[in-house]
Amino acid sequence: MRIDLKKLNGVYGGKITFENEVDLSSENVFGEFPFQTPVKYHGEIVNHLGVLMLSGDISAVLNTHCARCLKPLEVPISAQVEAVLSRDESDEEDVFQITQDSVEVEDILIPELLLQVQMTYLCKEDCKGLCPICGTNRNTNDCNCESRQIDPRLAALAALLGDK
Repeated sequence: MRIDLKKLNGVYGGKITFENEVDLSSENVFGEFPFQTPVKYHGEIVNHLGVLMLSGDISAVLNTHCARCLKPLEVPISAQVEAVLSRDESDEEDVFQITQDSVEVEDILIPELLLQVQMTYLCKEDCKGLCPICGTNRNTNDCNCESRQIDPRLAALAALLGDK
């Protein structure tokens, strides 16, 4: 959503509100496409004594899976953004450089949302995961597989110690 900033020139205390949703279903994050529903955002741009301040919230539902048992998960994520819009070049973290009399708010909000995505998610903190031998989900069923595995490269050492 492109917002025309000319409306705020010389209007101290003036503000422009915005609200929209964007489709990120083609966004590849860590080899997956986790955004299956539209991402919603809203906020405002305020002229505070000649300084343009953008504040906004962006939220989405992340479709992913548990890193241990592969159970499908829907994880709500969100980000709050506070940024200064400036024509001057700056190395500060909360300053967004603009080159025109308009700004694309999605260019500011979407990267902040993507920074909230973790590499792995768990269905629960004590998830037991899948059995590496038979593939049974250990959260729902117990299997009779040997839980202690010896690295084949060290099997000769185990034989010397008499452990089997």
